[in-house]
Amino acid sequence: MRKIPSVATLPTLPIQLVCGPAAGNPTGVAHRLWRARAVVTSLALALASTAILPVRLAHAQLPTLGDGSELTTSGERRLGDRIIRELYRDPDYIDDAVLSEYVQSLWLPLMDAARKRGELSPELDERFAWEILLGRDRSVNAFALPGGYLGVHLGLIGVVTSRDELASVLAHELSHVTQRHISRLIAQQSKQTPLLLGAMILGALAASKNPGAAQAMVVGGQALAMQTQLNFSRDMEREADRVGYGLMEPAGFAPQGFVSMFDKLQQANRINDNGSWPYLRSHPLTTQRMADMQSRLPPGKAQQPAPVSTQEHAMASARARVLSNPGVDTQRQWIAEPASTGFASQSAPRKAAILYASALGSSQLRDAKAARTTWALLEAQVRGDLPAQRLAQLLKAEIELAAGDADAALAALPAGAANDHRPELLLRTRALVKLGRSGEVTGALQTWIANHPRDATVWQLMATVWQANGQPLRAVRAEAEAHATRYDYAAAVDRFKAGQDLAKRSGASADHFEASIIDTRLKAMESLLREQAAER
Repeated sequence: MRKIPSVATLPTLPIQLVCGPAAGNPTGVAHRLWRARAVVTSLALALASTAILPVRLAHAQLPTLGDGSELTTSGERRLGDRIIRELYRDPDYIDDAVLSEYVQSLWLPLMDAARKRGELSPELDERFAWEILLGRDRSVNAFALPGGYLGVHLGLIGVVTSRDELASVLAHELSHVTQRHISRLIAQQSKQTPLLLGAMILGALAASKNPGAAQAMVVGGQALAMQTQLNFSRDMEREADRVGYGLMEPAGFAPQGFVSMFDKLQQANRINDNGSWPYLRSHPLTTQRMADMQSRLPPGKAQQPAPVSTQEHAMASARARVLSNPGVDTQRQWIAEPASTGFASQSAPRKAAILYASALGSSQLRDAKAARTTWALLEAQVRGDLPAQRLAQLLKAEIELAAGDADAALAALPAGAANDHRPELLLRTRALVKLGRSGEVTGALQTWIANHPRDATVWQLMATVWQANGQPLRAVRAEAEAHATRYDYAAAVDRFKAGQDLAKRSGASADHFEASIIDTRLKAMESLLREQAAER
């Protein structure tokens, strides 16, 4: 049965398998690792799972209106872990503390609303990762992956005009996961395999008599399976809309965000597709979906204007546009925009966005003087708006750190910066390391790691701090843990073994408690590495 991979030569079904709730299309994004790796990895694993399905179907029961899942929650999590391991290695993956925190501030209330409404079961809540990865990609896209992983392109954050619009996309993708759409797609794919194989067998038998008829038979069977799969995916899109819409108000967001996001997508749909809106391909916009969302707005709210932007959101969007690497010429245009004649007539959020992009762009181009000058204008613009003011202060610290002035970076951080805020913690740590005062932040980093053990960036910073503090054994262990959090068990094993060797060379002076932890963690990583190899 393992010779079924011939089915993989039929492109639409494999792509729909992942790209109903995930991202991509066969021509526009296959060359982009951020989008393509998930498709390729999921396809290989899903086709392997379909190899035994003809036997299962002999005992299949009628489908229910439930999830119809043939993939367990633990199996889906393992599948997601394998995909995400590749995305972590993708150069498009970005861990930006400011944007990650902003997206999380929208994501966590939606998760809480899903729990309270019963959409997120305790089993899924416990077993899935519920992690959002940001992709340094200018295209407008977001996608769900198996096991509770979600991907969001910076291009999407850069074009939405309010937090409610971004929340509507996150709610939609969250609902793909809570409703087990990926698992259901795999089950649906399983049911299509016999149709495809049957058409191929009949086509082969007919080939000796009439080659034209054989081709028509194969194409006809493929078209039937494609249409069935397409309809199934559209049902999922509508279900994700309905469930996601129900999460908006309980999570503190305006439901109109769904409608205004659809309006934005519709406007983009009217323009010739240049590949910058792959979200429209993996989430086809239909009049039925739009009408459904419009009809769900209460009569009083249906006439209300779309949610307006805030200065905080406008600045986060501006940051996403700059960090998506649009090119030097584009950055220079943004840098020059505050001096344009139309700047004074812009709204407050738009002014904040223009000034933020200009200051950050100047810093990215190593023009600290221009960055500081523009930042002063930004600081005056957002004064009194506490969320926006905090983003401006974080930007100031970032500018000074990039300019090499660690003292100024520390002074720029928000007053009384708490160590339980990740952006402040990371900037403060990097500044103190540059000043040779890394010992001042050790306790804060350890506390953060205790509460967030899967934060690879902080583990890596811990390694830097321990090394600077003259504790190389702890530094090696922190490096190993950073690799482990990203499922790179081979690299983690390598670093843990390096830690063992270092402990042996240190002899009596070695930190025996730390050496014992390394021994225990090495055994755990070797076990996980064996499991990883067995899955291939």
